[in-house]
Amino acid sequence: MATSPATTTAQQRNPFRIIAAASIGNALEWYDIAVYAIFATVISKVFFPAQDETVSLLLTLGTFGVSFLIRPVGAVVLGAYADRAGRKASLTLSIRLMVLGTAMICLMPSYEAIGVIAPIGILLARLIQGFSAGGEFGSATAFMVEHLPGRRGFVASWQFASQGLSTLVSAGMGVLLTTTLPPDQLQSWGWRIPFAVGLLVGPVGYYIRRFVDEAPEFAEQAEAPKSPVRTVLRTQKGRVLLVIGALLVSTVLNYTITYMPTYAIKELGLPASASFTATLVTGVILTAVTPLAGHLSDKIGRVRLMSAFAALILLLIYPVFAVLVAFPGFGVMVGVMLVIGLLKACYFGALPALMAELFPTETRATGMSVGYNIGVSVFGGFTPFISTWLIGVSGSNLAPSFYLMFAAAASLLSLLVIRRNTGIR
Repeated sequence: MATSPATTTAQQRNPFRIIAAASIGNALEWYDIAVYAIFATVISKVFFPAQDETVSLLLTLGTFGVSFLIRPVGAVVLGAYADRAGRKASLTLSIRLMVLGTAMICLMPSYEAIGVIAPIGILLARLIQGFSAGGEFGSATAFMVEHLPGRRGFVASWQFASQGLSTLVSAGMGVLLTTTLPPDQLQSWGWRIPFAVGLLVGPVGYYIRRFVDEAPEFAEQAEAPKSPVRTVLRTQKGRVLLVIGALLVSTVLNYTITYMPTYAIKELGLPASASFTATLVTGVILTAVTPLAGHLSDKIGRVRLMSAFAALILLLIYPVFAVLVAFPGFGVMVGVMLVIGLLKACYFGALPALMAELFPTETRATGMSVGYNIGVSVFGGFTPFISTWLIGVSGSNLAPSFYLMFAAAASLLSLLVIRRNTGIR
């Protein structure tokens, strides 16, 4: 399992090759998630028709959320595979599964054509994507930090910067299609175009991952662990809980961003093109600022940086939503999404490295995968559903901000515990 010093040195001189190999699958995963959420109102009509439009949309968003329930299963299976067989082997398998799920959604006939088989097929595709995504984050993050241990904050931040790039591209597709296609063509075939674009990324990612070297820290282990899942569940449960807590506000913010086009159209009455353009701005901020935040965390400390921005999110998110609800319009929507994107980027740029540092090499992929995917499944995947439900129950368009405030408070508390119990600053 040894790696030659020459090989390791060459890899450290080319960090962006490592970043590309690890991040492209994560980018594809989040692109598919964002596209599904952005086109939720169209997909609801194609696959989940109902007399009540709200019921139809809830069924679509429920399918979006249910797919996250299988993520912890993927985390256990693929995370443990990464800790036993290697980061590279797990990453290669996960991208194959992602492409399969994307192809199923892209090619699935409508409910009108094949009846109930259509929504069942969409659910199955989302479950495959969820299983694949379950092992992607932990394996890819471990792969990066173990290649470049001296720049963990910067290199691992690209896991989340790639999410910003995915938001950017998916929102761009939304703007392009909603401004160039009439509604009947968008519903008939136009919504499939973004998924077809995602299919083109898969083979490129697979090729890159096939020809990159294994992570040196993993390769230099004397022996691969026999049961990383058992070790994590027996001796590292507290660290898994801390990962979930630190992740909470980041994942709720992330899925709030993907939900915002639906929120703007349905609750605020804004045109689709305006909401997609505002989301596009967020994608730019997330892509550009996240690596800077990761680099800054290498200098001043991850917990210190994240705690400051968790507190800002707690204080600012209600006023931000209040302004948007009081003055709904294109300019205000863009400003609100810019603020949300900046707060999120500065918080989650340091998060992947922090999660990696909570676990030793032999259980890193499993520990991160389990914690990350439980957090995303429980608190993130159902964010659009919960936000829609809260609005319906409370009658207030400010309701999504309440959920975000809860998440920010919980994450801030988790960061304080991490600093006190682990010494990570």
